[in-house]
Amino acid sequence: MKLVLASTSPFRRSILEKLDIEFETFAPNIEENIRIDEIPEQLVARLAEEKAKAATDQFNDALIIGSDQVAVTDGQILGKPGDHENAVAQLKRTSGKRVSFLTGLCVYNTKSKRTQVEVVPFNVIFRQLTDQQIENYLQKEKPYNCAGSFKSEGLGIALFERLEGEDPNTLIGLPLIRLIRMLESEGFPIL
Repeated sequence: MKLVLASTSPFRRSILEKLDIEFETFAPNIEENIRIDEIPEQLVARLAEEKAKAATDQFNDALIIGSDQVAVTDGQILGKPGDHENAVAQLKRTSGKRVSFLTGLCVYNTKSKRTQVEVVPFNVIFRQLTDQQIENYLQKEKPYNCAGSFKSEGLGIALFERLEGEDPNTLIGLPLIRLIRMLESEGFPIL
């Protein structure tokens, strides 16, 4: 059975490569808009499933992995800042606070039509950041296309007080511990 990662993220691809298994990638073309009254957990679960199922026409005997992630603080979703000014505002808002990263994970079996969907949380507690620390970080890393205005796989780690969760890969967008269990339940052993 073929394994397909329905994602164009180089970070998700790199995480999946840790498992030393063969897989293909597919670029899902879906609308990623939030629906009225949709809470973050519902959003990431729905988008992960839509991404996985978007590849069904190309693969008829495959396990397709879809994933989507949002960052949430004070009940609000943190998007990608897009520019320096918005990134400063986001980092000031998260300074000294807990940010929850919710990752929707879907494994879709195109042959049996079985769908597994889970939402995996991971929390980041930010340090109290000074304006100078925020400015220094943004000048060095320029994370303007990253939700929450930081890259945890880079210098963003210097912004954190601590991390809370079962799998640090979740923070980057692909919870491997859960994914391994889901794949194994489909008869796709990792070891």
